[in-house]
Formats: sequence, C-alpha cells, structure tokens
Amino acid sequence: MQGVLKAHQLARVLRRSSSPILLYSVSRVLSPCILEDIQSSSQWRGYFNSGTIYGNYMKKECNLQRNVCRCQKCSVMLRASFSTEAGTAENSVTESVKELYDKILKSVVDQRSAPPNAWLWSLIQSCANREDANLLFDILQRLRIFRLSNLRIHENFNCALCQEITKACVRVGAVDLGKKVLWKHSVYGLTPNIGSAHHLLLFAKQHNDVKLLVEIMNLVKKNDLILQPGTADIVFSICSQTDNWDLICKYGKRFVKAGVKLRKTSFDTWMEFASKIGDVDALWKIEKIRSEIVKEHTLGSGLSCAKGFLIDHKPEDAAAVIHLLNQTVPDSRRQKFMAELQKLVADWPLEVIKRQKDERRKELAATLQHDIPAMLSALSNMGLKLDVNVEDLTRREGILS
Repeated sequence: MQGVLKAHQLARVLRRSSSPILLYSVSRVLSPCILEDIQSSSQWRGYFNSGTIYGNYMKKECNLQRNVCRCQKCSVMLRASFSTEAGTAENSVTESVKELYDKILKSVVDQRSAPPNAWLWSLIQSCANREDANLLFDILQRLRIFRLSNLRIHENFNCALCQEITKACVRVGAVDLGKKVLWKHSVYGLTPNIGSAHHLLLFAKQHNDVKLLVEIMNLVKKNDLILQPGTADIVFSICSQTDNWDLICKYGKRFVKAGVKLRKTSFDTWMEFASKIGDVDALWKIEKIRSEIVKEHTLGSGLSCAKGFLIDHKPEDAAAVIHLLNQTVPDSRRQKFMAELQKLVADWPLEVIKRQKDERRKELAATLQHDIPAMLSALSNMGLKLDVNVEDLTRREGILS
C-alpha cells in the first residue's frame, strides 16, 4: 500500500509538470517493479491506467501537500532524472538559469522552505533562450503548488513579477509562453494584467504581426482585462502599419464601447487612416467622438478634417481648419506643419484616389483638382501666406484626371 501511495504521489507531480525533461523521465522514476506490483494487485486493477493510479481512496487520503515530493528518496530521484535526461535541451540552457532553478527546486522539495524572492527574479532576468523560459514556467508551477500546500498562500504572484515574466518571454521569442500570463486560470499562479498584454502587443507591432494582435486581443477579452488608452495606441499603430482598415474600425468600436478615453495620438492615427482611404463617413464619426473627449485639434486630426472637407467639396471649410491650425501650432512644430501641408497638396490626392473604386476615381480627381487650389486661394484671402509648392499638383494633372 505504501508503495502504491508513493507511486501515485510521484506520478501526479510529474504529470503536472510543464517541463518536457521531467515528463520524459516518468518511466525511469516509476520503476517497472512498482508498476507490476500495482497492476497485479486485484485491489487496484480497476484504477490503473497508463501509469497513473486513480481511486476514491486516493482522492480522500492525498491532499495538496503530496503534490510536492515528501520523501528524500523521491526528491533525489527527481533531481537525478533531471540531470541525466536533459540531453540536448540542457546543452542550450543558460548556466545561471540552471543553477537558480536547482536552488529553488532544492528549497521547495528537499528543505520544504520558501526560497528567497530574489532567486525567482534573478531567474526571470537571466532567461536568454526558449529552454530557459521552459524551466522558468516549470518552477513557477512548482512554486504555485508549494505556496498553496505549505504556506497556505492562495494569491497569485503580483502583477509586477508577471509583467517581468512576459518581458522575458518576449525577449527570448517564447510568445506562446508569454500568452499564458494572460490566462485567468492557470497552474502557474500568474496574475493576468493589461501591462503584460502591452508587452506582447509591442512584440506584434515590431513584427507587424496581425495574427498575434488578434490572438492577444481575444485573450484580453476572454480574461476580462480592462482596456487602457495605451492599449489603443499600440493596436491602432499595428493596424495602420499593416494597412488594415477593417481591424482598426473593429477595435476602435470596442474601445469606445468600453468607455476608454482615447489619447490624441490614437485619434490622430485613426483619423489619418480614414482620410487616407477617403472614408469621410467614418472620419466624421471619429471626429464627433474626438470632440467629446479632446477639445482642441492636433496637427494630425486637424489636417485629416481638412482632407475630409476637400473630399466633401468644401474648400472654404478646409481652409478655415488649416487657418485655425496655423494660429495654434507652436513655433517648434511650424516646420512639420508646413511639411504636412505640402504632403496634403502633393501626395495625399494621388493616394486617396488610388484607393477608390474605378467609377469613383475620376469624380474625386476632378473634385480635388478644383478644390485644392480653391482652398489655397481662400487661405491667401485670410491673410495666410503659405510657401506651398502648388506645381506638384499641376504637374500631376494628367494622372489625376
């Protein structure tokens, strides 16, 4: 009976481990003679399945403390198994990470005492590759069990630690492990938070990975994480970089519905995208939302509105917006203002026309070819003399028509 209990105890520990090295070692730790004794016992024959023993008696008698190896023999076998079966994986594990892992494992398994927090933080910061991250998550699971069974600590690890874990996963390219930090329910004792999601979103932005963006946002929703203005900044930036208008609209509505007060930078990205593709209906809806949150125009939102007025065949209104921007723009940004106005005249018409359907292109080209000079003339009448190269537009007249 005692052998059965020990075998069951060890099987549960190894089965719950995320380490492939330790999982591989189950067959060596559970000796064939023990398994034969169990299988041959008529009392337990109905409860044996694939090397794991189940039974009501076990469920009643085995408590959480048995998830951490109690006996010295078991801990020695576990550690020996790790060292002998590491194989190629151990060759790429960072030495400092392996040392810290062994120290923490010895503390919780042999000494049955809480290891210093500094060891776990050092392990996280020392992760340099995928194998290191695997060891990190293995020890997180073991620490979670130890905290529950020995220390009676039911709380998860704090948000600061969890964000560092996510950063480590991103740093070594183990994004799939990083996504586990966003899980509300897991065996690792991690606290999902929007800060961890931001680290993963920044990785997606760096690689223009729309698929990863969608996966992260789905996890954010599924695990009830609260959206933040910073989340919108990153999401809108990815959508803009990847030229995904449908996705930015989808998430824009989600942010607005959640009551997130978007930043000026988010509105700039969203409105500039709308003006770039010529969707004036969406542009004015975004402008209405912006005006309820932000009273003054930025350079980006103001010029986007001017472009919208030009598409709507209202050059005087476009001139009024630009005139207002000219009055409020600080001297430090005046050079950028002039450069953006030059792009509005020379580059934007071609881009927005190319994005229209064939039947709409000719009509829009004629409108812009007439209204852009009218806008500049209106600005001149307002006393605003801008050094804008109109020749860039007239030289491309044949393309616009």
